[in-house]
Amino acid sequence: MEYIRTYRRYSLTILFLIYTLNFLDRQIVNILAEPIKRDLHLADWQLGSLTGLAFAAFYATLALPIARLAERHDRVKIIAVCTMIWSLFTALCGIASSFLHLFLARIGVGVGEAGCTPAAHSLISDYVPREKRASAMATFSLGIPAGSLIGMTIGGLIADSFGWRAAFLVVGLPGVILGFIAMFTLPEPRRSSASKVATASSSSLRTALGELRRSHTYIWLTAAMSAMSFVTYGHFAFLGSFFLRNHNNGLAHFGGLLDKALGLSLGPVGFMGTALGLIFGTFGAAGTWLGGALTDRAAGDDVRAYVTVPAIAAFLLPLSMLMTYLASGVMVALALLSIPILLQAIYYGPLFASVQSLVQPNNRATAAAILLFFANLIGLGLGPLTVGMLSDLFATHIGSASGIRWSLIVTSFVYVLAAGAFLMARRTIHEDMVS
Repeated sequence: MEYIRTYRRYSLTILFLIYTLNFLDRQIVNILAEPIKRDLHLADWQLGSLTGLAFAAFYATLALPIARLAERHDRVKIIAVCTMIWSLFTALCGIASSFLHLFLARIGVGVGEAGCTPAAHSLISDYVPREKRASAMATFSLGIPAGSLIGMTIGGLIADSFGWRAAFLVVGLPGVILGFIAMFTLPEPRRSSASKVATASSSSLRTALGELRRSHTYIWLTAAMSAMSFVTYGHFAFLGSFFLRNHNNGLAHFGGLLDKALGLSLGPVGFMGTALGLIFGTFGAAGTWLGGALTDRAAGDDVRAYVTVPAIAAFLLPLSMLMTYLASGVMVALALLSIPILLQAIYYGPLFASVQSLVQPNNRATAAAILLFFANLIGLGLGPLTVGMLSDLFATHIGSASGIRWSLIVTSFVYVLAAGAFLMARRTIHEDMVS
């Protein structure tokens, strides 16, 4: 069923807002990492587990069974209920009194967020035709930089003024309201009688897995996203710590200048959160939009553009990150950071759109869930933990500030593996496309 343009835009807007809260609630702990570490007396590996493993273990595990429900039942209700669940658990992070309490609350966030993305990808694929999917998926994926912008900016400002606990409470509660709005206003194409018949005949899990296993493109895309996520999540978790440990004096200096010029009383955390939020939001959004727009235009002539565009971006990432982490001044480092943030975001729309076009319509949520299972288990689960462990290891020899710097530099070269996987997918994507 082809939805009228206005209603389709409204639906994509609501899903974008939900995904914004999804990433805001998922990533806000990154900007709060240093205050949490001091208050709860944590090591870097514990910070890594809070930002990755605690969330990823349940997110990755529950995504598949919830996706199977989404193949047969009302995807809008699934998305709405899950939004309410993860938002409430985000608020509960604000009252945690120990590492264990915070760890358990982060697990709750992961449980709720497990139901959002696969169902949303399936829903968007019903809203728009294939030739517009990369742009539509990019619009949805704009929630990643938008959530990062709000989380970094608001989280840092609230933490400076009221403490890290207040930040969790403030960003968690709006999701409950948005969940109710989605439940009662988003369209679900399956509510038509014809769609109900098609849904009732949806394939078994064994059939779905068989279809995915036969697609070499899907396997390589899963490997590519896992490698991309490993570096991206690992670095996002420790960017705040990197700047506070290596550029704290510069952050305090420029925060003081803003205070004198504009009357804004920003400490190092508040200034850093605002700066990182603006960079993530502006350049992450630009990269996300650019990836979708370029791919939709180029894929009309050659569907291999779905993987060629991300491969080029992935190859350029290690050098841009090396320049950022070795920069001597805080403003130079922040300026250079805009380049990898833009490049990191290019692959979202092309990859998600191509996955939805590699399988039959009744297996789309399952395909997204399995993709995210590996991406989050490897990327979100192991990325921050690995960066944290390497940082602790290096710190024993070269100090905490240099330890986190070289941990980030070493792990950035995993992006080369992602680029290679994208190029492998380029060999088979043409014959594997089905819809």
